[in-house]
Amino acid sequence: MEQVKIGTDVLFILLGAILVLFMHAGFAFLELGTVRKKNQVNALVKILVDFAVSTIAYFFIGYSIAYGVDFFSSASTLSEKNGFELVKFFFLLTFAAAVPAIVSGGIAERAKIHPQLIASFILVGFIYPFFEGIAWNQHYGIQAWILAKTGHEFHDFAGSIVVHAVGGWIALPAILLLGARQGRYLKNGGIASHPPSNIPFLALGAWILAVGWFGFNVMSAQTIDKISGLVAINSLMAMVGGTLSAWLIGRNDPGFTYNGPLAGLVAVCAGSDIMHPLGSLVVGLIAGGLFVYMFILVQNRWKIDDVLGVWPLHGLCGLWGGLAAGIFGTPEFGGMGGVNFTAQLIGSCLGVLIAVIGSTILYSILKATMGIRMSAEDEFEGADLTIHKISATPDRETNW
Repeated sequence: MEQVKIGTDVLFILLGAILVLFMHAGFAFLELGTVRKKNQVNALVKILVDFAVSTIAYFFIGYSIAYGVDFFSSASTLSEKNGFELVKFFFLLTFAAAVPAIVSGGIAERAKIHPQLIASFILVGFIYPFFEGIAWNQHYGIQAWILAKTGHEFHDFAGSIVVHAVGGWIALPAILLLGARQGRYLKNGGIASHPPSNIPFLALGAWILAVGWFGFNVMSAQTIDKISGLVAINSLMAMVGGTLSAWLIGRNDPGFTYNGPLAGLVAVCAGSDIMHPLGSLVVGLIAGGLFVYMFILVQNRWKIDDVLGVWPLHGLCGLWGGLAAGIFGTPEFGGMGGVNFTAQLIGSCLGVLIAVIGSTILYSILKATMGIRMSAEDEFEGADLTIHKISATPDRETNW
């Protein structure tokens, strides 16, 4: 029976890893559908190569920093317990690799690819696992300190803070250091419209992400005996809440409507295992509205050219999710308890602080040494032709 249990755990977490891996296709198509046509190929290539670079960084460095585990022993040793530790690495890698995928959407259409791949390696190899180890593996005694001060540890079941807020707040300094796309903000104070290039692909990306998210959240239990249907229903309710509020506040705009479920899912990750479904619905409703309001404010008032709105979507909705777990996870709001708002505030702010400081230092060094922005000519022509030498839909075929 023990062997059956171990084998079932391996299959369970492997299915989760596959679902979250598939979410990277969602990241790719969401970005492809949002950017202008001349940058669609670049969106597809970046997400795939970023994932490959992230795998190398996490395998050799990041996973060891976060969990103290390396993979330099023999294959027979690694395959003990049906290779559960290996499949667990695969699952957690797909989380780590989401950080560069998040950043990619914010810096789209004007970032050089090679400096960004270096950034991805450092983000996944060092910055992300540093906070991951604090939140999920008791590193540096910080969780123990939060417990002593507040009576509860910082709780982030599936990564509202660890993955999404960290990814979104890492993206913000990169976006600011890059500057806006050419012609986005006019000298007379006007704002040039850069509408999504392909709404069907944008919608496809959002659907892929939403479906994969149930692996992201439910399989965060990591073993079959800890699986909870509550996590699935809470994820569903937050997704629906985010959709409805973004659709309503966004006045039928398809871009807002299809990012709404993602906002709700980002926000529910942290407390999906302890909140009541009605609480999750409220969390999603607030997240969808927060995304729409802040996206408009960031783009039109503050004139920060965050192409996919990754800071509002992941950074702010992720931060809201970390705090919301300390509200709607309490018994007073129908939750299961084991959390409080102060602990969530401390842990959430720590994640944001590490992300902002790490990203600012990293991208400042890359900007000063290599440059992180494409030339004006290359940006005008588009990344597809200048970097990849082909467009998404070539006008003609070459006869060889």
